[in-house]
Amino acid sequence: MEWYLKCIRLYAEFNGRARRKEYWMFILFNLIFAIIVSVIDTILGSTGIFSIIYALFIFLPSLAVTVRRLHDTGRSGWWLLIGLVPLIGIFVLLFYMVQDGDNFDNDFGPNPKELELLE
Repeated sequence: MEWYLKCIRLYAEFNGRARRKEYWMFILFNLIFAIIVSVIDTILGSTGIFSIIYALFIFLPSLAVTVRRLHDTGRSGWWLLIGLVPLIGIFVLLFYMVQDGDNFDNDFGPNPKELELLE
């Protein structure tokens, strides 16, 4: 849960790097909360208004953590646009997301694993 909250706190921070663990824990909790909100919408019989509000709330943090994750693998955030390519784009993006980050400082900042060890 701390990883999810970290991404929420850094909701518009597109600079720096995000570890693989930070990204995937954010995705996991985002999925859990989206399911909960969807169930609430169904129980209340609403037209999905809570799901829409949650999607708007989480859009910018999701974008930011994905860009930071790309930075961790040494890629520009513009690589996010490859997900728009039909069929193969999403798989290329998924491949980048599961790769281990650079084990050294890169153009986007210091290695977040090393920073965590120092704390």
